[in-house]
Amino acid sequence: MTPFDIGLASFGVMVALVYLGFWVPFALMLASYGGVWLIKGSPVLAGKLLALAASETISSYFFGVVPLFVLMGYIVSVTGMGKDAFDVANHLFRRLRGGLGIGTVGANAIFAAITGISIASAAVFTRIAVPEMRRHGYSKRFAVGVVAGSSVLGMLIPPSLLLILYGLLTEQSVGDLFIAGVLPGLLLAGIFALGIFLTALLRPRWLGDIRFDPAKGHLTPREVLAKGLPLAALIALVLGGIYGGLFTPIEAGAVGCLGAILIGLIRRKLSLRDFWQVLNDTGLVTASILFLIIAAQMYSRMLALSGVPAGFGSFIAHADIGYWGVILAYVGLVIVMGTVLDSSSIMLILVPLMLPVVNGFGVDLVWFGIITVIAVEIGLLTPPFGISVFVIKSALDDPDITLRDIFAGAAPFALMMLVVLGLVLLFPSLATALI
Repeated sequence: MTPFDIGLASFGVMVALVYLGFWVPFALMLASYGGVWLIKGSPVLAGKLLALAASETISSYFFGVVPLFVLMGYIVSVTGMGKDAFDVANHLFRRLRGGLGIGTVGANAIFAAITGISIASAAVFTRIAVPEMRRHGYSKRFAVGVVAGSSVLGMLIPPSLLLILYGLLTEQSVGDLFIAGVLPGLLLAGIFALGIFLTALLRPRWLGDIRFDPAKGHLTPREVLAKGLPLAALIALVLGGIYGGLFTPIEAGAVGCLGAILIGLIRRKLSLRDFWQVLNDTGLVTASILFLIIAAQMYSRMLALSGVPAGFGSFIAHADIGYWGVILAYVGLVIVMGTVLDSSSIMLILVPLMLPVVNGFGVDLVWFGIITVIAVEIGLLTPPFGISVFVIKSALDDPDITLRDIFAGAAPFALMMLVVLGLVLLFPSLATALI
Protein backbone atom coordinates (compact mmCIF):
# COMPACT_ATOMS: atom_id res chain seq x y z
CA MET A 1 0.00 0.00 0.00
CA THR A 2 1.17 3.52 -0.75
CA PRO A 3 1.18 6.18 2.00
CA PHE A 4 -1.85 7.76 0.30
CA ASP A 5 -3.77 4.46 0.49
CA ILE A 6 -2.78 4.07 4.13
CA GLY A 7 -4.02 7.57 4.90
CA LEU A 8 -7.39 6.87 3.29
CA ALA A 9 -7.65 3.53 5.08
CA SER A 10 -6.83 5.11 8.45
CA PHE A 11 -9.54 7.71 7.84
CA GLY A 12 -12.03 4.93 7.16
CA VAL A 13 -10.93 3.09 10.30
CA MET A 14 -11.32 6.26 12.37
CA VAL A 15 -14.88 6.82 11.08
CA ALA A 16 -15.76 3.18 11.75
CA LEU A 17 -14.42 3.41 15.32
CA VAL A 18 -16.50 6.54 15.95
CA TYR A 19 -19.66 4.83 14.72
CA LEU A 20 -18.85 1.80 16.90
CA GLY A 21 -18.97 4.06 19.92
CA PHE A 22 -15.30 4.89 20.54
CA TRP A 23 -14.66 8.30 22.07
CA VAL A 24 -13.46 10.53 19.21
CA PRO A 25 -9.97 11.29 20.65
CA PHE A 26 -9.26 7.55 21.08
CA ALA A 27 -10.44 6.87 17.53
CA LEU A 28 -8.20 9.66 16.20
CA MET A 29 -5.18 8.47 18.20
CA LEU A 30 -5.56 4.80 17.24
CA ALA A 31 -6.02 5.63 13.55
CA SER A 32 -3.06 8.04 13.66
CA TYR A 33 -0.75 5.56 15.38
CA GLY A 34 -1.67 2.72 13.03
CA GLY A 35 -1.29 4.96 10.00
CA VAL A 36 2.18 6.28 10.95
CA TRP A 37 3.29 2.75 11.89
CA LEU A 38 2.35 1.43 8.43
CA ILE A 39 3.84 4.45 6.62
CA LYS A 40 7.17 4.41 8.51
CA GLY A 41 7.32 0.67 9.18
CA SER A 42 8.26 1.07 12.85
CA PRO A 43 5.91 1.09 15.86
CA VAL A 44 8.60 2.76 17.98
CA LEU A 45 9.11 5.58 15.47
CA ALA A 46 5.35 6.01 15.20
CA GLY A 47 5.06 6.35 18.96
CA LYS A 48 7.89 8.90 19.10
CA LEU A 49 6.48 11.01 16.27
CA LEU A 50 3.03 11.14 17.85
CA ALA A 51 4.49 11.84 21.31
CA LEU A 52 6.40 14.77 19.78
CA ALA A 53 3.19 16.06 18.19
CA ALA A 54 1.43 15.88 21.58
CA SER A 55 4.30 17.62 23.38
CA GLU A 56 4.52 20.46 20.86
CA THR A 57 0.76 20.92 20.90
CA ILE A 58 0.14 21.10 24.63
CA SER A 59 3.19 23.25 25.36
CA SER A 60 1.89 26.07 23.17
CA TYR A 61 1.25 29.31 25.05
CA PHE A 62 -1.94 29.89 23.07
CA PHE A 63 -3.69 26.91 24.67
CA GLY A 64 -3.86 28.89 27.92
CA VAL A 65 -6.95 30.60 26.51
CA VAL A 66 -9.03 27.42 26.86
CA PRO A 67 -9.04 26.93 30.67
CA LEU A 68 -9.33 30.68 31.30
CA PHE A 69 -12.53 31.18 29.31
CA VAL A 70 -14.00 27.92 30.62
CA LEU A 71 -13.29 29.08 34.18
CA MET A 72 -14.83 32.49 33.52
CA GLY A 73 -17.94 30.85 32.06
CA TYR A 74 -18.45 28.64 35.10
CA ILE A 75 -17.95 31.53 37.54
CA VAL A 76 -20.48 33.64 35.63
CA SER A 77 -22.95 30.75 35.73
CA VAL A 78 -22.58 29.93 39.43
CA THR A 79 -22.84 33.56 40.55
CA GLY A 80 -26.30 33.99 39.01
CA MET A 81 -25.35 36.37 36.19
CA GLY A 82 -27.32 34.21 33.76
CA LYS A 83 -30.54 34.90 35.66
CA ASP A 84 -29.66 38.59 35.83
CA ALA A 85 -29.18 38.66 32.05
CA PHE A 86 -32.60 37.05 31.60
CA ASP A 87 -34.29 39.51 33.96
CA VAL A 88 -32.77 42.54 32.24
CA ALA A 89 -33.52 41.28 28.71
CA ASN A 90 -37.09 40.35 29.68
CA HIS A 91 -37.58 43.85 31.12
CA LEU A 92 -36.32 45.49 27.91
CA PHE A 93 -38.52 43.44 25.54
CA ARG A 94 -41.62 42.96 27.69
CA ARG A 95 -43.74 45.37 25.59
CA LEU A 96 -43.24 43.35 22.38
CA ARG A 97 -45.36 40.44 21.22
CA GLY A 98 -43.40 37.34 22.18
CA GLY A 99 -41.28 39.55 24.42
CA LEU A 100 -40.46 36.76 26.85
CA GLY A 101 -39.02 34.62 24.05
CA ILE A 102 -37.19 37.61 22.56
CA GLY A 103 -35.86 38.38 26.04
CA THR A 104 -34.52 34.83 26.25
CA VAL A 105 -32.64 35.36 22.97
CA GLY A 106 -31.30 38.69 24.26
CA ALA A 107 -30.23 37.11 27.54
CA ASN A 108 -28.44 34.33 25.67
CA ALA A 109 -26.65 36.94 23.54
CA ILE A 110 -25.52 38.76 26.69
CA PHE A 111 -24.49 35.50 28.35
CA ALA A 112 -22.62 34.46 25.18
CA ALA A 113 -20.61 37.69 25.28
CA ILE A 114 -19.22 36.55 28.62
CA THR A 115 -18.94 32.77 28.52
CA GLY A 116 -18.51 31.46 24.96
CA ILE A 117 -19.95 28.03 25.80
CA SER A 118 -23.25 27.10 24.17
CA ILE A 119 -23.77 24.07 26.41
CA ALA A 120 -23.54 26.32 29.48
CA SER A 121 -26.15 28.65 27.97
CA ALA A 122 -28.46 25.72 27.25
CA ALA A 123 -28.18 24.41 30.81
CA VAL A 124 -28.61 27.80 32.50
CA PHE A 125 -31.57 29.07 30.47
CA THR A 126 -33.38 25.73 30.51
CA ARG A 127 -33.71 26.12 34.27
CA ILE A 128 -34.47 29.87 34.15
CA ALA A 129 -36.44 30.61 30.97
CA VAL A 130 -38.40 27.44 30.19
CA PRO A 131 -40.43 27.41 33.45
CA GLU A 132 -41.11 31.15 33.04
CA MET A 133 -42.31 30.77 29.45
CA ARG A 134 -44.46 27.76 30.35
CA ARG A 135 -46.00 29.75 33.23
CA HIS A 136 -46.99 32.48 30.76
CA GLY A 137 -48.69 29.98 28.44
CA TYR A 138 -45.98 29.25 25.86
CA SER A 139 -46.33 25.80 24.30
CA LYS A 140 -43.76 23.31 25.56
CA ARG A 141 -42.20 22.82 22.13
CA PHE A 142 -41.85 26.54 21.49
CA ALA A 143 -40.42 27.23 24.95
CA VAL A 144 -37.66 24.60 24.69
CA GLY A 145 -37.09 25.51 21.04
CA VAL A 146 -36.34 29.13 21.93
CA VAL A 147 -33.74 28.02 24.50
CA ALA A 148 -32.21 25.40 22.21
CA GLY A 149 -31.96 27.81 19.28
CA SER A 150 -30.62 30.80 21.17
CA SER A 151 -28.09 28.70 23.11
CA VAL A 152 -25.96 28.32 19.95
CA LEU A 153 -25.16 32.04 20.12
CA GLY A 154 -22.54 31.11 22.71
CA MET A 155 -20.30 29.63 20.02
CA LEU A 156 -20.54 32.56 17.59
CA ILE A 157 -20.69 35.74 19.63
CA PRO A 158 -17.19 36.26 21.06
CA PRO A 159 -15.55 35.00 23.14
CA SER A 160 -16.14 31.55 21.64
CA LEU A 161 -14.38 28.29 22.42
CA LEU A 162 -15.03 27.00 18.90
CA LEU A 163 -13.41 30.08 17.37
CA ILE A 164 -10.46 29.62 19.73
CA LEU A 165 -10.16 25.98 18.62
CA TYR A 166 -10.37 26.97 14.96
CA GLY A 167 -7.71 29.63 15.46
CA LEU A 168 -5.38 27.09 17.05
CA LEU A 169 -5.94 24.57 14.25
CA THR A 170 -5.39 27.09 11.43
CA GLU A 171 -2.90 29.45 13.13
CA GLN A 172 -5.24 32.41 12.65
CA SER A 173 -5.49 35.34 15.05
CA VAL A 174 -8.05 34.53 17.75
CA GLY A 175 -8.66 38.27 18.15
CA ASP A 176 -9.54 38.61 14.44
CA LEU A 177 -11.87 35.61 14.67
CA PHE A 178 -13.59 37.14 17.71
CA ILE A 179 -14.16 40.39 15.84
CA ALA A 180 -15.39 38.51 12.78
CA GLY A 181 -18.01 36.72 14.88
CA VAL A 182 -19.66 39.93 16.12
CA LEU A 183 -21.83 40.86 13.11
CA PRO A 184 -22.93 37.29 12.22
CA GLY A 185 -23.71 36.67 15.91
CA LEU A 186 -25.83 39.80 16.21
CA LEU A 187 -27.50 39.04 12.86
CA LEU A 188 -28.38 35.54 14.08
CA ALA A 189 -29.80 36.91 17.34
CA GLY A 190 -31.82 39.48 15.38
CA ILE A 191 -33.27 36.86 13.03
CA PHE A 192 -34.17 34.65 16.02
CA ALA A 193 -35.98 37.61 17.62
CA LEU A 194 -37.76 38.43 14.34
CA GLY A 195 -38.82 34.80 14.00
CA ILE A 196 -40.33 34.81 17.50
CA PHE A 197 -42.12 38.11 16.83
CA LEU A 198 -43.61 36.78 13.58
CA THR A 199 -44.66 33.58 15.35
CA ALA A 200 -46.50 35.69 17.93
CA LEU A 201 -48.36 37.42 15.09
CA LEU A 202 -49.10 34.36 12.94
CA ARG A 203 -49.36 31.56 15.52
CA PRO A 204 -50.35 33.32 18.76
CA ARG A 205 -51.65 30.12 20.36
CA TRP A 206 -48.05 28.84 20.58
CA LEU A 207 -47.20 31.75 22.86
CA GLY A 208 -50.23 31.66 25.16
CA ASP A 209 -51.07 34.95 26.89
CA ILE A 210 -49.13 37.57 24.92
CA ARG A 211 -51.14 40.59 26.03
CA PHE A 212 -48.99 43.33 27.48
CA ASP A 213 -48.99 43.44 31.27
CA PRO A 214 -46.78 46.20 32.75
CA ALA A 215 -46.22 44.12 35.87
CA LYS A 216 -44.71 41.17 34.00
CA GLY A 217 -40.94 41.34 33.97
CA HIS A 218 -40.91 44.96 35.15
CA LEU A 219 -37.79 46.16 36.95
CA THR A 220 -37.19 49.48 38.60
CA PRO A 221 -34.30 51.58 37.24
CA ARG A 222 -32.33 50.69 40.37
CA GLU A 223 -32.87 46.97 39.79
CA VAL A 224 -31.85 47.30 36.13
CA LEU A 225 -28.59 48.94 37.21
CA ALA A 226 -27.96 46.39 39.96
CA LYS A 227 -28.45 43.46 37.58
CA GLY A 228 -27.12 44.95 34.36
CA LEU A 229 -24.10 46.93 35.47
CA PRO A 230 -21.94 43.92 36.52
CA LEU A 231 -22.73 42.21 33.22
CA ALA A 232 -21.91 45.31 31.19
CA ALA A 233 -18.70 45.86 33.16
CA LEU A 234 -17.50 42.29 32.57
CA ILE A 235 -18.32 42.40 28.84
CA ALA A 236 -16.58 45.77 28.49
CA LEU A 237 -13.57 44.48 30.41
CA VAL A 238 -13.09 41.34 28.30
CA LEU A 239 -14.15 42.38 24.80
CA GLY A 240 -13.15 46.04 25.21
CA GLY A 241 -9.69 44.95 26.29
CA ILE A 242 -9.30 42.69 23.25
CA TYR A 243 -10.68 45.11 20.67
CA GLY A 244 -8.89 48.07 22.25
CA GLY A 245 -5.55 46.31 22.04
CA LEU A 246 -5.05 46.33 25.82
CA PHE A 247 -5.01 42.53 26.18
CA THR A 248 -4.34 39.50 24.07
CA PRO A 249 -7.23 37.00 24.11
CA ILE A 250 -5.31 34.92 26.66
CA GLU A 251 -4.72 37.90 28.94
CA ALA A 252 -8.36 38.94 28.50
CA GLY A 253 -9.42 35.49 29.71
CA ALA A 254 -7.32 35.89 32.86
CA VAL A 255 -8.58 39.44 33.48
CA GLY A 256 -12.15 38.29 32.87
CA CYS A 257 -11.76 35.47 35.42
CA LEU A 258 -10.50 37.95 37.99
CA GLY A 259 -13.35 40.34 37.20
CA ALA A 260 -15.96 37.57 37.50
CA ILE A 261 -14.48 36.42 40.83
CA LEU A 262 -14.50 39.98 42.21
CA ILE A 263 -18.12 40.51 41.10
CA GLY A 264 -19.13 37.23 42.72
CA LEU A 265 -17.39 38.15 45.99
CA ILE A 266 -18.79 41.68 46.07
CA ARG A 267 -22.31 40.35 45.54
CA ARG A 268 -21.67 37.53 48.03
CA LYS A 269 -22.69 34.89 45.52
CA LEU A 270 -19.41 32.98 45.28
CA SER A 271 -18.70 30.77 48.27
CA LEU A 272 -15.53 28.74 48.81
CA ARG A 273 -17.49 25.56 48.14
CA ASP A 274 -18.86 26.97 44.87
CA PHE A 275 -15.39 28.06 43.81
CA TRP A 276 -13.94 24.61 44.50
CA GLN A 277 -16.68 23.01 42.39
CA VAL A 278 -16.03 25.54 39.61
CA LEU A 279 -12.32 24.65 39.62
CA ASN A 280 -13.13 20.93 39.42
CA ASP A 281 -15.58 21.42 36.55
CA THR A 282 -13.10 23.67 34.73
CA GLY A 283 -10.38 21.04 35.07
CA LEU A 284 -12.61 18.31 33.67
CA VAL A 285 -13.79 20.37 30.68
CA THR A 286 -10.29 21.69 29.95
CA ALA A 287 -8.78 18.20 30.06
CA SER A 288 -11.43 16.93 27.63
CA ILE A 289 -10.88 19.81 25.20
CA LEU A 290 -7.08 19.60 25.28
CA PHE A 291 -7.23 15.82 24.86
CA LEU A 292 -9.31 16.37 21.73
CA ILE A 293 -6.82 18.94 20.42
CA ILE A 294 -3.83 16.63 21.03
CA ALA A 295 -5.60 13.80 19.21
CA ALA A 296 -6.42 16.14 16.31
CA GLN A 297 -2.80 17.22 15.99
CA MET A 298 -1.69 13.58 15.87
CA TYR A 299 -4.28 12.92 13.19
CA SER A 300 -3.16 16.01 11.26
CA ARG A 301 0.50 14.85 11.35
CA MET A 302 -0.49 11.40 10.08
CA LEU A 303 -2.50 12.93 7.24
CA ALA A 304 0.45 15.14 6.28
CA LEU A 305 2.78 12.12 6.17
CA SER A 306 0.34 10.17 4.03
CA GLY A 307 -0.12 12.97 1.49
CA VAL A 308 -3.92 12.71 1.67
CA PRO A 309 -4.57 16.48 2.05
CA ALA A 310 -2.32 17.29 -0.89
CA GLY A 311 -3.87 14.54 -3.00
CA PHE A 312 -7.37 15.56 -2.00
CA GLY A 313 -6.58 19.18 -2.82
CA SER A 314 -5.20 18.20 -6.21
CA PHE A 315 -8.33 16.14 -6.94
CA ILE A 316 -10.63 19.05 -6.00
CA ALA A 317 -8.54 21.53 -7.96
CA HIS A 318 -8.79 19.41 -11.14
CA ALA A 319 -12.47 18.60 -10.69
CA ASP A 320 -15.15 20.68 -12.39
CA ILE A 321 -17.11 21.62 -9.27
CA GLY A 322 -15.23 24.90 -8.86
CA TYR A 323 -14.88 27.21 -5.87
CA TRP A 324 -18.55 27.29 -4.86
CA GLY A 325 -18.85 23.55 -5.37
CA VAL A 326 -16.05 23.00 -2.87
CA ILE A 327 -17.46 25.43 -0.30
CA LEU A 328 -21.03 24.12 -0.54
CA ALA A 329 -19.89 20.48 -0.42
CA TYR A 330 -17.84 21.27 2.68
CA VAL A 331 -20.72 23.07 4.40
CA GLY A 332 -23.08 20.21 3.57
CA LEU A 333 -20.62 17.65 4.94
CA VAL A 334 -20.21 19.63 8.17
CA ILE A 335 -23.98 19.80 8.69
CA VAL A 336 -24.40 16.07 7.99
CA MET A 337 -21.60 15.18 10.41
CA GLY A 338 -23.34 17.35 12.99
CA THR A 339 -26.08 14.74 13.18
CA VAL A 340 -23.70 12.24 14.81
CA LEU A 341 -20.69 14.13 16.20
CA ASP A 342 -20.11 17.03 18.60
CA SER A 343 -18.85 20.42 17.40
CA SER A 344 -15.22 20.08 18.42
CA SER A 345 -14.84 16.64 16.85
CA ILE A 346 -16.20 17.84 13.50
CA MET A 347 -13.72 20.70 13.39
CA LEU A 348 -10.83 18.50 14.50
CA ILE A 349 -11.57 15.95 11.78
CA LEU A 350 -12.48 18.19 8.82
CA VAL A 351 -10.50 21.41 9.20
CA PRO A 352 -7.02 19.81 8.88
CA LEU A 353 -8.27 17.90 5.83
CA MET A 354 -9.80 20.93 4.10
CA LEU A 355 -7.18 23.54 4.98
CA PRO A 356 -4.80 22.78 2.06
CA VAL A 357 -7.77 22.72 -0.34
CA VAL A 358 -9.20 26.11 0.61
CA ASN A 359 -5.70 27.62 0.77
CA GLY A 360 -5.33 26.63 -2.88
CA PHE A 361 -8.42 28.70 -3.71
CA GLY A 362 -7.12 31.71 -1.75
CA VAL A 363 -10.02 31.58 0.71
CA ASP A 364 -10.02 34.07 3.59
CA LEU A 365 -9.50 31.72 6.54
CA VAL A 366 -11.21 34.06 9.00
CA TRP A 367 -14.40 34.05 6.88
CA PHE A 368 -14.01 30.30 6.41
CA GLY A 369 -13.85 29.91 10.19
CA ILE A 370 -17.13 31.79 10.68
CA ILE A 371 -19.03 29.69 8.13
CA THR A 372 -17.50 26.56 9.69
CA VAL A 373 -18.73 27.52 13.15
CA ILE A 374 -22.25 28.37 11.91
CA ALA A 375 -22.49 25.08 10.01
CA VAL A 376 -21.13 23.14 12.97
CA GLU A 377 -23.58 24.81 15.35
CA ILE A 378 -26.54 23.76 13.18
CA GLY A 379 -25.52 20.23 14.12
CA LEU A 380 -26.16 21.02 17.78
CA LEU A 381 -29.87 21.18 16.98
CA THR A 382 -30.20 18.25 14.58
CA PRO A 383 -31.10 14.63 15.42
CA PRO A 384 -29.99 12.07 16.35
CA PHE A 385 -27.07 13.61 18.29
CA GLY A 386 -27.93 17.29 18.87
CA ILE A 387 -25.86 17.81 22.00
CA SER A 388 -27.66 21.01 23.04
CA VAL A 389 -30.96 19.13 22.88
CA PHE A 390 -29.66 16.42 25.20
CA VAL A 391 -28.27 19.05 27.59
CA ILE A 392 -31.70 20.73 27.72
CA LYS A 393 -33.43 17.39 28.32
CA SER A 394 -31.06 16.54 31.19
CA ALA A 395 -31.52 19.99 32.76
CA LEU A 396 -35.33 19.87 32.53
CA ASP A 397 -37.40 18.74 35.47
CA ASP A 398 -40.42 17.96 33.31
CA PRO A 399 -41.11 14.38 32.13
CA ASP A 400 -43.87 15.66 29.80
CA ILE A 401 -41.26 17.28 27.52
CA THR A 402 -39.61 14.61 25.36
CA LEU A 403 -36.53 14.71 23.14
CA ARG A 404 -38.91 14.70 20.18
CA ASP A 405 -40.54 17.89 21.51
CA ILE A 406 -37.17 19.61 21.88
CA PHE A 407 -35.97 18.62 18.40
CA ALA A 408 -39.30 19.77 16.91
CA GLY A 409 -39.12 23.08 18.76
CA ALA A 410 -35.50 23.64 17.67
CA ALA A 411 -36.16 22.88 13.97
CA PRO A 412 -37.34 26.42 13.02
CA PHE A 413 -34.24 27.87 14.65
CA ALA A 414 -32.01 25.48 12.69
CA LEU A 415 -33.70 26.76 9.51
CA MET A 416 -33.05 30.37 10.57
CA MET A 417 -29.40 29.45 11.09
CA LEU A 418 -29.30 28.12 7.54
CA VAL A 419 -30.57 31.53 6.36
CA VAL A 420 -27.76 33.30 8.25
CA LEU A 421 -25.23 30.81 6.88
CA GLY A 422 -26.43 31.59 3.35
CA LEU A 423 -26.12 35.33 3.96
CA VAL A 424 -22.55 35.00 5.28
CA LEU A 425 -21.65 32.81 2.29
CA LEU A 426 -23.06 35.37 -0.16
CA PHE A 427 -21.78 38.45 1.68
CA PRO A 428 -18.35 37.66 3.22
CA SER A 429 -18.12 41.25 4.46
CA LEU A 430 -20.56 40.29 7.23
CA ALA A 431 -17.63 38.42 8.76
CA THR A 432 -14.72 40.57 7.64
CA ALA A 433 -16.04 44.15 7.73
CA LEU A 434 -14.86 44.89 11.29
CA ILE A 435 -11.38 43.39 11.00
